[in-house]
Amino acid sequence: MSPRTVMSAVMLVALLIPAQPARAEQAGAAVPVPAFYTPPATLPAADGALIRTEPLPLALSLPGIDGTLPGRATRIMYKSTDSTGGPVAVTGAYLEPAAPWPAGGARPLVVLAPGTMGQGDQCSTSLALERGLIIGTENDQLTLSVGYEVLAIYRLLIRGIAVVTTDYPGLGTTDRLHTYVNRVDSGHAVLDAARAARILSGISSQPIGLYGYSQGGGAVASAAELQATYAPDVTVTAGYAGAPPADLAEVVGGIDGSELAGALGWSINGFAQSEPALRPILDRYLSDAGQTALTRLSTMCVGDAILAYAGKRSSSWTVGGKSMTEVIAAEPALEEFITDQRIGTRRPSGVIRVATGVFDNLVPHAQARAMVADWCDRGGRVVYAPVVLPWSASPLLNHFGPLLSDQPLAVDWLGRRLAGSPATSNCP
Repeated sequence: MSPRTVMSAVMLVALLIPAQPARAEQAGAAVPVPAFYTPPATLPAADGALIRTEPLPLALSLPGIDGTLPGRATRIMYKSTDSTGGPVAVTGAYLEPAAPWPAGGARPLVVLAPGTMGQGDQCSTSLALERGLIIGTENDQLTLSVGYEVLAIYRLLIRGIAVVTTDYPGLGTTDRLHTYVNRVDSGHAVLDAARAARILSGISSQPIGLYGYSQGGGAVASAAELQATYAPDVTVTAGYAGAPPADLAEVVGGIDGSELAGALGWSINGFAQSEPALRPILDRYLSDAGQTALTRLSTMCVGDAILAYAGKRSSSWTVGGKSMTEVIAAEPALEEFITDQRIGTRRPSGVIRVATGVFDNLVPHAQARAMVADWCDRGGRVVYAPVVLPWSASPLLNHFGPLLSDQPLAVDWLGRRLAGSPATSNCP
């Protein structure tokens, strides 16, 4: 892949949001993570309980008559439960809009599950809301992080909808590694973010929506499946799951060798964090080059991972030159872990709009559509929306294009559901 193609992809993302005025920690210096993100030794017992909060200055805001536009933000840390059943501290941000809710009744809340940000703590969405574009160094390597989720967040805020966004376990918080695309960790974090936001806002009964694309789409889909058993008190009215990585076995093959090949490293690191018994298996296959890549990727954001690892094949990280797809197929424990991550095996709560680009070959279109079919077979209420854009030689653009083109429709659809307008499933 040519440097021009890689840089074009990075610049496309970077142009979405302006950088905050330069500060010493963002320009050429280390990128620090505030002390807020270090969890306390003891966590509350209740899932969704607030651990700490503080005002969150927004990189992109305007003065208004009664406060800043589009709203007031609060950085939050709350308690959740991870995939092992243990307690985990998760950070995020709650944003109260300046705009009124025009439909009457309690102001609705949307939990925004971010797309891929990276695995370094400096990559978290809550920090990106404060800093906008982060350029600096982390562990003697370039770090580049863009707060692209601000587009969807602000579109919701100007409609008078409150937003809470989660950073997911281990992204931002300094006590563990981010468990990238872990189905249970991300689903729990989304549902507990809703609980935390209700405590902070003081609104105990309100329509709740879920919104996410790519990694976020998988988190939303997982949360919709887990709601009935994990968080029956969080009634989901509707959700948007864009390009969800529902079947990781298929997604691994799509990402391998693409511009976002670094995400394979985040996945492997996350698997070993969630299930330590997998570490010896992975160590048998990983070469010195593979171990070095995983260590470097563990502190990278999506921008620097694209620059460093675009086009890389996982076969260059293994001792015998096997791809990660081949390694997974050869190891029953790995295959079982990947199978357990599959989304589509449980009926989702609420009505869920699933959109995916028909030419998406990064997070393959077919596996997302298969999740929809599985949900329909289980009696789920699903609105499936294929997104047709011109095919590109760049898998990243095939994946990223639908995020931008479908976002206004997705936000409008979700807003109408939260205002009480019904939606008809198109499963038939």
